[in-house]
Amino acid sequence: QVRLVESGGALVQPGGSLRLDCAVSGFMLDSAGIGWFRQAPGKEREAVSCISASDGSTYYADSVRGRFTIFRDNAKNMMYLRMNNLKPEDTADYYCALRDSRPTHCLGFEYDYWGQGTQVTVSS
Repeated sequence: QVRLVESGGALVQPGGSLRLDCAVSGFMLDSAGIGWFRQAPGKEREAVSCISASDGSTYYADSVRGRFTIFRDNAKNMMYLRMNNLKPEDTADYYCALRDSRPTHCLGFEYDYWGQGTQVTVSS
């Protein structure tokens, strides 16, 4: 059984930083495409960042590029999202997701497995 569990969400002031963790079990991360998505209240889910397993290419949404970094530790079967210079508009539930080794365009429907989400609130 594949399971993804996020942690690290919190209330943080604008300009602050957080790191979101996603522990993966039941699936070898080194053969997986990985992604982080978010959904703000009243809005549709959007892609934040993804890494394709096929070629290692990385996608970042324009709104987070230069502030967020996606990375993985295959030995620990963990994936991460480091978030710097957080803004109020980054407030959302954040979800990690997993897919097979095919190329990804960081679209939600490409991903087969999802975590339960962790809440990030950016507010003073």
